[in-house]
Amino acid sequence: MSRPKIQNYKGHGLSKGKEREQRASIRFKTTLMNTLMDVLRHRPGWVEVKDEGEWDFYWCDVSWLRENFDHTYMDEHVRISHFRNHYELTRKNYMVKNLKRFRKQLEREAGKLEAAKCDFFPKTFEMPCEYHLFVEEFRKNPGITWIMKPVARSQGKGIFLFRKLKDIMDWRKGTAGKKLTSMEAQLARNTVNPSGSHDARSSDDQKEEIPVENYVAQRYIENPYLIGGRKFDLRVYVLVMSYIPLRAWLYRDGFARFSNTRFTLSSIDDQYVHLTNVAVQKTSPDYHPKKGCKWMLQRFRQYLASKHGPEAVETLFSDMDNIFIRSLQSVQKVIISDKHCFELYGYDILIDQDLKPWLLEVNASPSLTASSQEDYELKTCLLEDTLHIVDMEARLTGREKRVGGFDLMWNDGPVSREEGTPDLSGMGNFVTNTHLGCINDRKKQLRQLFHSLQGQKKASG
Repeated sequence: MSRPKIQNYKGHGLSKGKEREQRASIRFKTTLMNTLMDVLRHRPGWVEVKDEGEWDFYWCDVSWLRENFDHTYMDEHVRISHFRNHYELTRKNYMVKNLKRFRKQLEREAGKLEAAKCDFFPKTFEMPCEYHLFVEEFRKNPGITWIMKPVARSQGKGIFLFRKLKDIMDWRKGTAGKKLTSMEAQLARNTVNPSGSHDARSSDDQKEEIPVENYVAQRYIENPYLIGGRKFDLRVYVLVMSYIPLRAWLYRDGFARFSNTRFTLSSIDDQYVHLTNVAVQKTSPDYHPKKGCKWMLQRFRQYLASKHGPEAVETLFSDMDNIFIRSLQSVQKVIISDKHCFELYGYDILIDQDLKPWLLEVNASPSLTASSQEDYELKTCLLEDTLHIVDMEARLTGREKRVGGFDLMWNDGPVSREEGTPDLSGMGNFVTNTHLGCINDRKKQLRQLFHSLQGQKKASG
């Protein structure tokens, strides 16, 4: 493939032949010093590229993307870890704007019942531009709790709860949130990766730097499901390989993140009660680094089944599948679908006492820094399987429904657990190909998969 004759363009993947199979090695680049670097360095045939060297695969941060994507020429086989305008889903205000628009579209095209399937995010207003709409809503329901979140920050920074309009008046004048500055300084000091060096990029979502005035005010879920009296949320991983057509994979493993302090609505200023972010919880006086504050999703699913029975759990997890698909569909037409791009999203889901899941946010750069050995193993396997699906080695046929811990849940339409093409006319016995929180026998599955692929290659060769 020829290189464009534009002086300020940087070309990648050009020094080897166009055919993916012909490359003796895969040149990778990343700036993230965490589990990702370990996985990339241990991958057979992959070679690290430093500084300005040519690369075939770049796990970049979003700031690089913003500054360089439009000036970078990429050959056919080259892959990069974000979509150009990923923020349509991963900035809190844009996510809500796109979901509201999608819900209206569904109501027009398919009726109210179908539109109601998008009712999985709390009532939300963008501040300051929707301030007057918010005040109207606030006065309809006096006394309920609201939560304010900066649209483009992560790790719990800048978040506060409130019940009085006076708190918002303070915030508008720029006085609210100042009590958080010492906490933020502490968080910055505590963002350390396993090798002991400071990793400023390890946080969820290296998000767009925008003025701090942009917040969302969101109705706070006052009845969260509690385990041992403590609040938690779920981190679930979804890999999108293409938006047009939409092709999305769901990872079997994930975790519940618990707060250290028992839940109560009587102390809305206590971050250790209300925010489950590990970055916040690990600064708690009674945080145990070895114990951490996470449960793997398998344990969580088993716990719920023992309390509520398998049917209630199936319904809950099916409702979560609905969140993943609808949220991706809501941005399908606005995200620039480029064949060089893929994205591993970290979904944050809260469960309430009625076992209804709520979408809190979607992270474009879910933290890949491990907080424990168990966490390290989960993230290592997650990243290995992500690279298997990105398939720089060109081993897959493209017809796989499972690769390691990932299950294909949407391929321009729902994917059935059953073999063959399902009859979708009545959706009667249709079971989606998702296994979140189920057994992840990925090593065995990968052995069988690559053995079978090798066999097919030999037969055709």
